[in-house]
Amino acid sequence: MPGLRVPAPDARHGVDDMRGGRVSGRGYRKAAAALAALAVLGGPLAAPAYADGPGLAAAGDCPKSAPDVPTVPWSLQRLLLDELWQGGRTTGVGVTVAVIDTGVDDQNPQLAGKVVEGASLLVNRETKERVPGTSKDDPVGHGTKVAGIIAARRYDKTGFVGLAPDAMILSIRQNDSDGNGDVSTLVQAINEAIKAQAKVINISQDVRGAGTAGFGGYQELKAAVQAAEDNGIVVVASTGNDGKEGDTYPAAFPTVLAVGASDRNNERAPFSQYGSFVKVAAPGVDMLSTVPRGGQCVDNGTSFSAPYVSGLAALLVGAHPNWKPAQVRAWIEQTAQRTQRDPDQFIGWGVVDPVKAVTKAPESAPFTATPDAPVRLAAAPIVPRPVGFGETQADRDGRTATYVLGVGALLVALLIGGGVVLRDHRRRSAD
Repeated sequence: MPGLRVPAPDARHGVDDMRGGRVSGRGYRKAAAALAALAVLGGPLAAPAYADGPGLAAAGDCPKSAPDVPTVPWSLQRLLLDELWQGGRTTGVGVTVAVIDTGVDDQNPQLAGKVVEGASLLVNRETKERVPGTSKDDPVGHGTKVAGIIAARRYDKTGFVGLAPDAMILSIRQNDSDGNGDVSTLVQAINEAIKAQAKVINISQDVRGAGTAGFGGYQELKAAVQAAEDNGIVVVASTGNDGKEGDTYPAAFPTVLAVGASDRNNERAPFSQYGSFVKVAAPGVDMLSTVPRGGQCVDNGTSFSAPYVSGLAALLVGAHPNWKPAQVRAWIEQTAQRTQRDPDQFIGWGVVDPVKAVTKAPESAPFTATPDAPVRLAAAPIVPRPVGFGETQADRDGRTATYVLGVGALLVALLIGGGVVLRDHRRRSAD
């Protein structure tokens, strides 16, 4: 959720701007560019505190027309791309993915000729005038990164590529770094994607609220999402970057595949919103992707986890055009890597496994799936998480316990030592 703000029409209810924090200044931009190659190889960046909720904050600090990064990013290192694409049989050919975002710049060589110009719905919320530009203009850079994770073509100057490199992108410009998008334009954008007959819709932004009383436009947004389902469109949305528990929309609607962010150890990224509405998780830390005009840049956020899953959905839709959206969602959930039979509130059914989802998928889905009962796991195997070299939650808990015990022991020693010194002092005074 790279910083897309969706301010609700009802001023009483705020909209999550999906920023885990804002970093600005030339110093950070230079550091981000210099550390890009290290990050994608698995080296440490600064803690991912700058996650863009809707992805706009951190996105603004990534350079435009950046250098090409020759290495393969960590999120792709865990995939055997030849197996994922099955010798060219599952690459997203014939599938259009709608990216409702800040626009998509197709001047980047990895996106050239792949972007269909959709509606530009931006209206200045103060002046009520239309914001200049088309859906192929992306002054923020967020939508271009989202699109790259989904469908960037292979390019000999970089190891980065989209999960569905032959899919097309329908760009619908609906938000910007000034928060000019709102719930009504999000509804419009979904309806535009339906009219254009997209097969997958990616929404890397969220509205915070609880039910019909949570924010203005709830019912209209719910109806738009249901219309997408009725038209055979898979809707994928990020969960948000506040790092707190609580539903966000449209991710929390039952027909939406809600995606949280995971780290290199397949654990929830600290900034990723969590709750029972989370369906799956996907890589969202130190994510490399395309930027306007050329090159790639690293960013963090659930905004970049959602397109990872949208790319997988595009592969499944292309390979199984007769599957219904509920079946696509269920298969992604069933094939995710997990350590228990039931979902949890942090990573849902688990971290998505694109290769397993594609290579194990039957020609016709042998399972039933409905919004109320999307997954049946009675016979599904439990997949152990891969060994990670980073610090796990258990490591962090153990380190914290060690600190507490150490400090406690030090305090006890100080008390005992102080008591001995005081006793000796009193004895000397008495003598």
